[in-house]
Amino acid sequence: MKIGELSKRCDVSIRMLRYYEAEGLLKPRRTESGYRDYDPVDERTVERIKLLGSAGMTLATIKQFSPCMRGEDHILEPCDELRTTLHDQIHLIDQKAEKLMRSRKVLEMFLLEIDS
Repeated sequence: MKIGELSKRCDVSIRMLRYYEAEGLLKPRRTESGYRDYDPVDERTVERIKLLGSAGMTLATIKQFSPCMRGEDHILEPCDELRTTLHDQIHLIDQKAEKLMRSRKVLEMFLLEIDS
């Protein structure tokens, strides 16, 4: 499929697909006339990138374990890089959640003071 079709199917801009390619996350074949030719594996890769991005991972982090994203049947294939990265990401999310809870408590205190 051409880049425009992949863009529509995955709801990702053409510019972003080109960026994924430049970063080495996508490797489409080229037609004789030079057009990118994507296959279903590329579509699954884009969906995995979107899923991980929605979980708060940066593209740089996703790229670290892109070799784990080549499976046909699973979202990700098990590999050591993936385990380590997922543990690190969970830890970062926990830290952010704690910081947000502290911020919420500060705001609640201000609200109590002004409502008193």
